[in-house]
Amino acid sequence: MTKFQLIQKLMEKSNNLAQQDAKTIVNTIFSSMSDALVKGERIEIRGFGNFTVRTYQSYLGRNPRTGTKVEVSPKRLPFFKVGKELKERVDTTAPAPTTE
Repeated sequence: MTKFQLIQKLMEKSNNLAQQDAKTIVNTIFSSMSDALVKGERIEIRGFGNFTVRTYQSYLGRNPRTGTKVEVSPKRLPFFKVGKELKERVDTTAPAPTTE
């Protein structure tokens, strides 16, 4: 699902909502979530999952092309942990894997 499709779905669910209003709502939610993660805050959406920021230490990596050792600097990255309800919902609605 794209951001545009999310805006369209919001407009469908609330009959009288204009596209510009739906766009503002979606953008506000995403920018608020981004701001919270930049500040290092945790975002919890019950039934969906948690967004956190994980800090990774520097380490000695390897350039896959040349094989030379490269120091990878420390970094902070967003991390999503799926909630139990969403995990179960996705798992039960998934089509059975095909064996070939």
